[in-house]
Amino acid sequence: MMEFDREEHGSERIDTTCENGINTETRAPGTEEDHKSCEENEEHQKSWSLERNWGFTLEELFRLALKFFKEMNGKAFNPTYEENLRLVALHKQITLGPYNPEACPEIGFFDVLGNDRRKEWLRLGSMAKEDAMEDFVKLLNSCCALFAPYVTSHKIEKEEQEKRQREEEERLRLEREEQERQRLEEEARRREEEERRIKEEEQRRKEEAERLQIERQKQQIMAVLNAQTTVQFQQYAKQQYPDNPDQQQLLIRQLQEQHYQQYIHHALRLQQMASQTQQEDLNVTQISEALPALVSNEAVPTFNPNSQSKSLEDQEQQTDSKAFHLFVEGKSEEVPAIIAPSMWTRPQIKEFKEKVLHDEDSVITVGRGEVLTVRVPTHQDGSHLFWEFATDHYDIGFGLYFEWKDLTVPTITNEGESTTDTKEGTAQAEQEKLTEQVRCPLVSEVVPVSRRDSHEEVYAGSHQYPGEGIHLLKFDNSYSLWRPKVVYYRVYYTR
Repeated sequence: MMEFDREEHGSERIDTTCENGINTETRAPGTEEDHKSCEENEEHQKSWSLERNWGFTLEELFRLALKFFKEMNGKAFNPTYEENLRLVALHKQITLGPYNPEACPEIGFFDVLGNDRRKEWLRLGSMAKEDAMEDFVKLLNSCCALFAPYVTSHKIEKEEQEKRQREEEERLRLEREEQERQRLEEEARRREEEERRIKEEEQRRKEEAERLQIERQKQQIMAVLNAQTTVQFQQYAKQQYPDNPDQQQLLIRQLQEQHYQQYIHHALRLQQMASQTQQEDLNVTQISEALPALVSNEAVPTFNPNSQSKSLEDQEQQTDSKAFHLFVEGKSEEVPAIIAPSMWTRPQIKEFKEKVLHDEDSVITVGRGEVLTVRVPTHQDGSHLFWEFATDHYDIGFGLYFEWKDLTVPTITNEGESTTDTKEGTAQAEQEKLTEQVRCPLVSEVVPVSRRDSHEEVYAGSHQYPGEGIHLLKFDNSYSLWRPKVVYYRVYYTR
């Protein structure tokens, strides 16, 4: 290890030549000021040249050289005595500046090494710090062949560090970008989630309001319907469960709910029929508007006696039909309004069949392709008709009609036309006489015939008497060409 002692300095610069052949520039005392700019340019070029050759700045290269000298002196290389003095003097020049005898302690006469070092430091004169660094590096490189590989290894390590630093900076940049992207996506997702939540909340409130409105309407409709059917359902429930009030209430609620569903279904069907009728009227209107143009384009037909006679017959038939419709319309004003029936189902089909089997008259067979009608007259002590029915294995059509006792309609008979010429008054008198003689009871439709899945559950219903007459229960098996149907039914009235 080298020792760093303070020595006296001199005022003169000397020229030194390193073993590698590079001359260091020296200035004699009293250099003129006009050379300063040139010297600064040369120093800048020297620093740039060193940095280009070694890959380090001058200060970094000097620190590497100093570290190498302290660690490897006397181990990896052995500089000469003069080289060692020169290196120590350059180090003092760099760290302490030019030699100052006032600041440096006295050296003994017999201290040969200290005197030599002081003299060498004194020879450097006012050498600049950058020049001293450059001379130190060049001298160390010339006296030790291991310094250049040492610097190269540190250069590689520096490049790797810089590369790792760039990679780390790039990684951090990408990470920051990814975090920013994720943050933006998270914000967008939160906004979308918030918007979706708001929409769902609005939709839920809207659906809840609609549900409450429908529920209120249902309660209002059911209140009106229940007011009409409460007595009927109570009587029916008492017959089904005579000693069980809880079961009676449960059955009444089920019947009321089924009655409401049937009412809604019937209302929807009427609405569909009204819509279809409106569409048909619109189509008829469009066709009637198009007819005048078609008629105007038709040619005038030739006279044909046969066609004339047919047209006369058609006119007479239309006249009779018109008279018949007018007569029925005139009488229909006197027909009382028929209240819609109440119908429901219940799943206890096995128990119902076992109960009905005790009465042989309550089990009938409807042949294939047949329609069987059960006539039930109104009772003077009753006010409502109740019915229940079920079948084995297959469905059957069912409908309900009411035949009025005191209301009739004329029956039109198709008789041969008289070929003899008669007077108009005589024909009208005969027609009136025929109309009075041929009449039949008026029949009103209560429930249209439709197929019922009575093999799966018991179909039941009730209808308030519209007046005095006969209820017609029609069991329709006309659609079945191969299978007869066994029907279990029960009919009774209530007060």
